[in-house]
Amino acid sequence: MSARQHAGRRMGDHLILAAVMVLALLWIAPLAWVFALSFKPNAFLAQHTDVVLGAPYTLKNYTDILGTSSVFRWIANSCIVSVTQTLLTLVLCSLAGYGFARTAFPGQKALYVFVLAGLAVPEQAVVIPLHRLFADLDLHNTYSGLILPRLAAPFGVFLMTQYFKAIPKDIEEAALLDSTPRWKIFLRIVLPLSIPAQATLGIFTFLTAWNDYLWPLISASKPDMYTLTLGLAATQSNFAQSEGIGYLMAQAVFAGLPIFVIYLFFQKHIVSAVAGTTVR
Repeated sequence: MSARQHAGRRMGDHLILAAVMVLALLWIAPLAWVFALSFKPNAFLAQHTDVVLGAPYTLKNYTDILGTSSVFRWIANSCIVSVTQTLLTLVLCSLAGYGFARTAFPGQKALYVFVLAGLAVPEQAVVIPLHRLFADLDLHNTYSGLILPRLAAPFGVFLMTQYFKAIPKDIEEAALLDSTPRWKIFLRIVLPLSIPAQATLGIFTFLTAWNDYLWPLISASKPDMYTLTLGLAATQSNFAQSEGIGYLMAQAVFAGLPIFVIYLFFQKHIVSAVAGTTVR
């Protein structure tokens, strides 16, 4: 490679890096604006919403949130719903994906197409039937009522099916020759090889469950069963006019803080999962 080609490549790399940095700043700017306004007094923001840097500062917006007696109950509800939904989704999608990828049964292709058709159905289209079903079963205002509707995950079944199909069959055939039961092959051989796909599915399932608002709004009518997103929204609708912009910005920061903490602790695993690689 000539010196001119080398210099041209370096220049191209610098331009790409500069473009990525500009895009990153554009993405971070609204978040930084929300974070900064959350520390501003509401009386000050009533006159100035464009002053981000500089005094005055206050922690009153956050103390008002923590002063809400139910906020920690809402956090606990969100944790229970999100973690349980993620674990059950991983179990069900892994089993269904392995069944579609490795076993043959009558109507397999038709059933698989039927499952994938669920991707084309918007969740708003099934809200009323779900509401009536769970009302008849008396499951509203329960953890089961918040978790069960979201366990139908066509994308998760598709993801795990495609990943299992990519695993060479020779690995399983060797174990089958030794008369190893199918369930042992699945648990001890196939499942550990699918960790990248499971990590990806688990991450997106947890984030979706944590940020879910529509179904908790319908199913949870008692404040004790509110998730964090629903509880903060209820507080916002009741006190938005009296509390001010700073309080609303503090709510937004508070709702996203648990996800940010999880990302800090599991950053390496999250990046590896999204990239489709294993953590070493």
